[in-house]
Amino acid sequence: MSFGQGGPQWGPGGTGGPGGGPTPDWAALAEASEARTRRRKWLLIGGGAFATIGIAAAVAITVVSANSDDSSASNKPASELPATADIPGASTDPEPSFKETTPPPPPDPKDFISSAKKDKAPLTPEGLFPGKTFTSGEKVYKKGATDSTKKCSAITQNALGAVLAKNDCTRLIRASYLLDGIAVTVGVAVFDTSADAAKVKEQAEKGLVHSLPGKGIPNFCRTGVCRGTYNAYGRYAYFTTTGYTSGKNVTDKDAKAYSVGDDLARLAFQRITQRGEAQASAAANAPQQ
Repeated sequence: MSFGQGGPQWGPGGTGGPGGGPTPDWAALAEASEARTRRRKWLLIGGGAFATIGIAAAVAITVVSANSDDSSASNKPASELPATADIPGASTDPEPSFKETTPPPPPDPKDFISSAKKDKAPLTPEGLFPGKTFTSGEKVYKKGATDSTKKCSAITQNALGAVLAKNDCTRLIRASYLLDGIAVTVGVAVFDTSADAAKVKEQAEKGLVHSLPGKGIPNFCRTGVCRGTYNAYGRYAYFTTTGYTSGKNVTDKDAKAYSVGDDLARLAFQRITQRGEAQASAAANAPQQ
């Protein structure tokens, strides 16, 4: 026996060990042990593999069994599929419905100027005839004096005054305009209802609103012949008195004087209409109660 690095070394024959007995073949025993270990590992691995295959087979069998159930319609033609109502979970409740809502129509401007109960906007000469001029096309009229009175018949000729009083005129507003030697006084009479104003239009066959001089407009239509017009809209009746500041008579062929009077009649109508539109717009934009 010799001792070297790593511990005792025995001869390969195995017959020279201590005690004189046979020496085990350690290499063979190690190989045999290794072989047995390898066999056990393979058995374990193989057993695991078989177990995995078994589980997979069980899953596959379960899936196939579910897909082959007679109640399934997944592999049937469309004509054999169950109706929607027969499918479990399909809702048979009616779908929610909503009432169709239509926004209310916008207020009618004329409604606001047809009755004193709705026509609540301030009413003044300056509010009805604003500014210092009035333009119609290329014609620019200079505005003169304005006034307002509750004694309607006091500023009209007798025939017209009687009609205004009979139909309960509550106020008469006047404004005068001048263009090229022709002056016009426009008068707007106010009533409680449109029916009262309509009666005045039917009855006012004679008589004029007195002319209103002042603020650059001299006296006119105090003598001689002047042209008058009358009309009504809503609870308002409106009139014009047109004449030359020189005192010249207006004739039925005087296109210039007629044109000036018609311009101011249109102004009165426009201003009454705009009054209704302004109040209707305010009502439409007001918060709903």
